[in-house]
Amino acid sequence: MEQKQPLLIDFMLRHAWHRVSRMYNNTASTEGMTMSVGFILMIVEKDGTPSTQLGPKMGMEPTSLSRTLNNMETSGLIERKEFSGDKRKVNIFLTAKGVEKRKLVRDFLLDFNKKIASKFKDRDLQGFMKVMNAVDLAIEEVEINKNTEA
Repeated sequence: MEQKQPLLIDFMLRHAWHRVSRMYNNTASTEGMTMSVGFILMIVEKDGTPSTQLGPKMGMEPTSLSRTLNNMETSGLIERKEFSGDKRKVNIFLTAKGVEKRKLVRDFLLDFNKKIASKFKDRDLQGFMKVMNAVDLAIEEVEINKNTEA
């Protein structure tokens, strides 16, 4: 007798994200970019963004972020400027080329999100958002418990 496999929500999330991530990277590579570069282009604000804010927003380790920012600067997508003369604080700004690439990324993301949304009824999409919020809360609980046990 075959035993029924338990529903593993985290497996479904990982499987879907892996496919999305691969699609993002494949699409980005046609523009000479990576998914990480695309996300950085999307979160850098017009008035600049402190480099220290990018890591937490991206979920990237400092070494990876630094390497990505160096590559973006070399590619002419961003420029770094000292924050009010303090060499320890650096703001990241998009160059004209970075703004142009950002528009490509934005258009792709909006189109992809429309395609996803078209597969759902509004109430199902709202239910999905509730589930994702619950996943986020569960992650916070696990992290809090792990930190209090340490």
